[in-house]
Amino acid sequence: MPYVNIKVTREGVTPEQKAELISGVTDLLVRVLDKSPATTFVVIDEVALENWGIGGLPVNQYRREAAG
Repeated sequence: MPYVNIKVTREGVTPEQKAELISGVTDLLVRVLDKSPATTFVVIDEVALENWGIGGLPVNQYRREAAG
């Protein structure tokens, strides 16, 4: 019974994109691990941007420095 948790920043991920992620991850587990789609769980969590960090920095600061 696979459980997959996908975390993305809350930046406009559409319901259609989420459905595609759920379908794609499920298909991957079926193909690679021969898992049943009926018992494969995929959860998508949207995280507020201020709660996400990269390289020891808040993501907004990290992006500013990477662009600069």
